[in-house]
Amino acid sequence: MLWWPRRRSVVLDVALAAVSALECAAQGVPFAQEAGIPTAAGVLLGVLVGSTLVLRRRVPIAVVLVAIAVIPAQMGYVLATVGLYTLAASEVPRRIITLLAGMEITGIFVIAFIRMRQSSGQEELPGPMWFLVLVAALLALVATVPPVLLGLYAGARRRLVDALRERADGLERELSLLADRAEERAEWARNEERTRIAREMHDVVAHRVSLMVVHAAALQAVALKDPEKAARNAELVGDMGRQALTELRTMLGVLRAHETTTVPTPPDSGGRPLERVAQVAAAAARREAAEGPGLAGVPRLVEESRAAGTPVELSVEGGTRPYQAAVERTAYRVVQEALTNVHKHAAGAEVRVRVAHRPAEVAVLVENGVPAAGGADAGLPSGGNGLVGMRERVTALGGGFVSGPTATGGFRVSAVIPDRG
Repeated sequence: MLWWPRRRSVVLDVALAAVSALECAAQGVPFAQEAGIPTAAGVLLGVLVGSTLVLRRRVPIAVVLVAIAVIPAQMGYVLATVGLYTLAASEVPRRIITLLAGMEITGIFVIAFIRMRQSSGQEELPGPMWFLVLVAALLALVATVPPVLLGLYAGARRRLVDALRERADGLERELSLLADRAEERAEWARNEERTRIAREMHDVVAHRVSLMVVHAAALQAVALKDPEKAARNAELVGDMGRQALTELRTMLGVLRAHETTTVPTPPDSGGRPLERVAQVAAAAARREAAEGPGLAGVPRLVEESRAAGTPVELSVEGGTRPYQAAVERTAYRVVQEALTNVHKHAAGAEVRVRVAHRPAEVAVLVENGVPAAGGADAGLPSGGNGLVGMRERVTALGGGFVSGPTATGGFRVSAVIPDRG
C-alpha cells in the first residue's frame, strides 16, 4: 500500500496548483488593465504562474523564484506561501532558504511601500515616512516568516520521525540477529551435549560389553572341559554386566538431573538468551569436569583385560600427580577405548600400556602386537566411532592424538594431553 500515500501527495499538489492557478488568473485581470495588455493575456499568465505549484516537491527553489518574480504583478499569494513552506521543509541548505526568504521579504516590502505611496495620491507623504516603512515591513514579515518557520518545523519533525524509524528498524534487525545467534548457540550447546553423551555411552557400553563377550566366548569354550574355570568366567560376566548397569544408571541419573535442574539467571543479565545459553554451557562443563573416572582407574582396566585373557603390560613413568578432572578422564577413556578395540579386533594379542607424567602434560600409549595364533575376532560390531571419539576428546583439550598400524602388524594409539591447571 505504499502507492496510497504517494497518490494522496499527487492529488494534494494538483489541488493546490488548481487553487493557485485560479487565484493568479483572477489577479491577472487587474494586472492586465494596469499593464495595458489584453485581459486574456493576463489571465493566461496567471494560470501559467499558478500552475507551477504542482512542481513544488521536485523543484521548490524554482517555484519560490517564480513567486518572487510575480511580486510586482501582485499575484501568487498562495504560490508564495506554499512555495516557501515546501522550500523550508525540504532538504535544501539553510543558506539558500534564508536567501530566497530575504528576497521574498524585500520584494514584498518594496512593492507594499510603493503601493501605499501611490494610494495616497500625493508626492509628499501626509504622515511620517517611518510609519509606511513599518507597515510595509510588517506586511512583508507576516507574509513570509510564518510559512518559513512552519516549514522548518515540519522538516525537522519529518527528519526526526525518519531517524526514529530508522533507529527502530536498526534495533529490530539487531534483535533479530541476537535471536538468531542465541538460537545458533543453543543448537551448538545441544549438539555438544549430545556428542558428549554419545561418547560417554560408547565408552561405557563398548568396553564392558566387549569384556563380557570375551568372557562369554571363553565360558563357551571351557564349559564342558573345565567347569571350575567356566564358573569363574560366568562370575566375571556377571560382574561386568552389573558394572555396566551401574555406570549406565549413573549416567541416566545425571541426564535426569540435567532435565530437572534450572540454571539461575544473574540479576544483571536481564534474562537474555545468550546469557542463559552461556550459563547452561558453563554448568554442563562443570558437571562434566566433576564426573567420570581418572588415571587412578587405569590399573583396574588393565586387570580386567588380563582377566579376560589379554596379556597387558602396564608401565608408568614420572611422578604421579593430580591433573584437571577433564585431563584425567580423557586419558582414562583413551586407554579404555584402546583396550576395547584390542578385545574386538586383536583378541589374545600382547598389549603395552604406557602412562607418562610430565611437568605440563600427560601422555598415554596403548600398543598391541599381532594377535596370537588361533586368536579370532570377537565378532563385536564396530561403527568406527571409538577412534573418532578419542580424537575429539583429546583435541578439545588442545592435545595431540595419533593412531594407526605399526610396522610389526599391530596397532598403536597415542595421545598427549596438556594440563592447563
